Amino acid sequence: MFACLPRLGDASSKSTNLLRRVSLVRNFAVHAHHVFDELLQQRDLSSLNSQLSSYLRGGNPNGTLGLFIKMHRASPVLTSHTFTPVLGACAALLSYPQTGRQVHALMIKQGAESGTISKTALIDMYSKLGSLADSVTVFDSVVDKDVVSWNALLSGFLRNGKGKEALGVFAAMCRDKVTISEFTLCSVVKTCASLKIMQQGKQVHAMVVVTGRDLVVLGTSIISFYSSVGLMSEAMKVYFSLDVHTDEVMLNSLISGCIRNRVYKDALLLMSRQRPNVRVLVSSLASCSDNSDLWIGKQIHCVALRNGFLMDSKLCNGLMDMYGKCGQIVQARAVFRAIPSKTVVSWTSMIDAYGVNGDGVRAIETFREMCEERSGVLPNSVTFLVVLSACAHAGLVEEGKECFGMMKDKYGLVPGTEHYVCFIDILSKAGDTEEIWRLVERMMMVNSDRNVPSAIWVAVLSACSLNMDVTRGEYAARKVMEEKGHEKASIYVLVSNFYAAIGKWDMVEEMREKLKKKGLVKAVGHSSFM
Repeated sequence: MFACLPRLGDASSKSTNLLRRVSLVRNFAVHAHHVFDELLQQRDLSSLNSQLSSYLRGGNPNGTLGLFIKMHRASPVLTSHTFTPVLGACAALLSYPQTGRQVHALMIKQGAESGTISKTALIDMYSKLGSLADSVTVFDSVVDKDVVSWNALLSGFLRNGKGKEALGVFAAMCRDKVTISEFTLCSVVKTCASLKIMQQGKQVHAMVVVTGRDLVVLGTSIISFYSSVGLMSEAMKVYFSLDVHTDEVMLNSLISGCIRNRVYKDALLLMSRQRPNVRVLVSSLASCSDNSDLWIGKQIHCVALRNGFLMDSKLCNGLMDMYGKCGQIVQARAVFRAIPSKTVVSWTSMIDAYGVNGDGVRAIETFREMCEERSGVLPNSVTFLVVLSACAHAGLVEEGKECFGMMKDKYGLVPGTEHYVCFIDILSKAGDTEEIWRLVERMMMVNSDRNVPSAIWVAVLSACSLNMDVTRGEYAARKVMEEKGHEKASIYVLVSNFYAAIGKWDMVEEMREKLKKKGLVKAVGHSSFM
């Protein structure tokens, strides 16, 4: 700016005037902050709390945190009602987990943590951030536990894939004679579906009927449960016993269940009962992708074409995913090209289609095309995960390194555990165990040794096994086995295979004995084409 001053004639006077203007602007900005702070002080705390909740409900967690910071600066004394929506915003911003802990610390400092509502919000936040130990600690400190705080803990375990622990929470609720709500039963049914435990799921269904609960509210969860355990006849009975044939969510669940269980006749019959909608078709396409069912996927494509749904980006993304999973990359590309306004999901789906079909070069080309300014779309963390996965499958080491570096340096995205696992896999296939170890050492320095996720150590162990790095492999194996609560047979098999590769047969036998004692069974191999 000042380099242009000599061209303006009298440089000294012009520069003085300009400096005065700059100073005036800065003073105005400071004054504006003071005015805003005064306005905040004039508004009562209740209306500001409502504004915080409004931002959160509108899907703007950054707005909630921004207003909260200004409120705290203008009036340091805040109530528990202020912190509740702020904790919800922290839970929504998964990339910044420390923000939630800082807010929690401020609550303790101001004495706003003691109420049941505040602690329930903390339980929910920590579970959404994956810190279940902190959720349990907060829950144990709740003096008057109500059904909402119990439900927060139960759904937290379910959200983090801890189905058995979720059922344990439900059993404790029954022992303590806590009043069970519809939300409780819905979470328990979902838990039974995730664990595929038929008997317990049926018992919960019986409890719903005997206690006269609202089946319309719980119907979708019960239908999903029966679909997950392969009892489509029972799912049909539940659906037709309720006079809710226009309920789109329940119909979506039933149709996608039929397709997942390959009951195509019933699925097409249900679609024909009423004009199909985009949500039903998108849900059905997801099931086709899971089963690699090309024929039924094409039928759904025809239905979408006939009803003029191909302008919907979500449906087109579902079609791309389905064709990609079925190996029909030409059709996936044709759908992609026909989308008028491509979203980040559209680009990511196309990159993923190339990746799962082993065409890493095309995946990278499409990613670079997306990153061009004319696309108007920025990649997100899922996009980078898909790109890194494609590089890992295709052995594109340099491209993988470039993308991993770009993620943080160019786009400011924080790599998650899945990104590190993919990157370690890329380096492993290149035989670069030194770089893998440097990466892990940096993570240990930042997170401390104990906070490095188990999935990272599993990836490191796989890399050491592939490259016969014995010393580091044994260290990684110890770290994997130190993880408490791992109940997957695959972990023991991985460690056992590593020890077999380096010839330590006594450790192989020890792993097999532990596998037997825990009653874990190695998953039977299968093929998607059989």
